[in-house]
Amino acid sequence: MERKVVVVSVIVGFFILLSAVLGFAAEGKRIKASDVEVSVPGECIYPKSPALFLGLSSVVALIIAQAIISSVAGCICCRPRTAGSSSAWTVGLISFILSWITFVAAFLLLLTGTALNDQRGVERMYFGNYCYVVKPGVFSSGAVLAFISGSLGLVYYLSLVTNKQISPQVNEGVAMVNPQSSQPVFVHEDTYNRQQNP
Repeated sequence: MERKVVVVSVIVGFFILLSAVLGFAAEGKRIKASDVEVSVPGECIYPKSPALFLGLSSVVALIIAQAIISSVAGCICCRPRTAGSSSAWTVGLISFILSWITFVAAFLLLLTGTALNDQRGVERMYFGNYCYVVKPGVFSSGAVLAFISGSLGLVYYLSLVTNKQISPQVNEGVAMVNPQSSQPVFVHEDTYNRQQNP
């Protein structure tokens, strides 16, 4: 493997793991129903929670990982299909689509969980009789999807790199055959164009 591929894979892998770990940490530090106190009827007192910082950090790490993969690998839709391995291109296409679907789902879960968990101080009760807390599993589901999204992004990137290495080099010249010889002679395209236009 090229050094660039290894470096990109290590950096993206770091941000994927960081996003997942921070998401699980936010799940552990989220405000639970037992943490909320009811002082007077109709008011909930929420404690401070580090889940806001952890959730936002998880989202940022996820975005950085996806941005690196997207900038290095590019969009598969914008690339011409090369003559390399058809299975590598198919794996890349499926990984690309699933990576973006899981990215959007992880982004929304982590961001929504972070926003809804950010209750500070005294708040009014919802619908008159209960204090709102984020349900268990929102942050951990976002963390799992962030890990899956980043892993699929790496599979997409590696399949494109593999496909490039398999595909044959294409010569940009024009092949011309000498009638006395059966061997083709490659002439640069500009030479051929100059002969056609006096």
